[in-house]
Amino acid sequence: ATADGMILDPIGGLPDLRARIVRFIGDPEARIAEDYLRILRFFRFHAWYADPDQGIEAEGLAACAAHLDGMAGLSRERIGAEMRKLLSAPDPAPAVGAMARCGALIHVLPGAGSLSLAVLVHVEQAMGLPPDPLRRLAILGGEDVAERLRLSRAEAARLVRLTTAMNGDMPPGELGYRLGAAAALDVLALRAALS
Repeated sequence: ATADGMILDPIGGLPDLRARIVRFIGDPEARIAEDYLRILRFFRFHAWYADPDQGIEAEGLAACAAHLDGMAGLSRERIGAEMRKLLSAPDPAPAVGAMARCGALIHVLPGAGSLSLAVLVHVEQAMGLPPDPLRRLAILGGEDVAERLRLSRAEAARLVRLTTAMNGDMPPGELGYRLGAAAALDVLALRAALS
């Protein structure tokens, strides 16, 4: 914007901004080849800024799917940071579902599944729980999540507690006593999403 408030739009992005459409600037494949982390950022920006009712932009999604092997060269710290940001969105389920459909989720978290995430988001909203990336990672599952996303020791321990209790049969009162009220609510939300 100029000093007098006039908006400059050299790439013609204002219509997309108004319509809440997230797309790559220029050629998606060229942008991805410059930095393969842009694959994850595409999904993160979709989760945070796009209109989920319009779906994900097809050309960008196809470019992401075509270049998944490039993500192998990314550091786990960078991937973990992007996944935390993505899973902190108010409703990351449509973006994570698109990641699963194009194969990106399995590249990041082998063994993860996105089907229960939308249910968890609904349960969180009904219970008044704020978005929590670790709670959402627990519902996604996957192999070696803490190592693949370079979680801190505290995050890794919390994730283990959540997944163990989520799949266990400890009654709510005992959950609250053993894990504390906040963690017990997390586990109850996870169990509700699974059921």
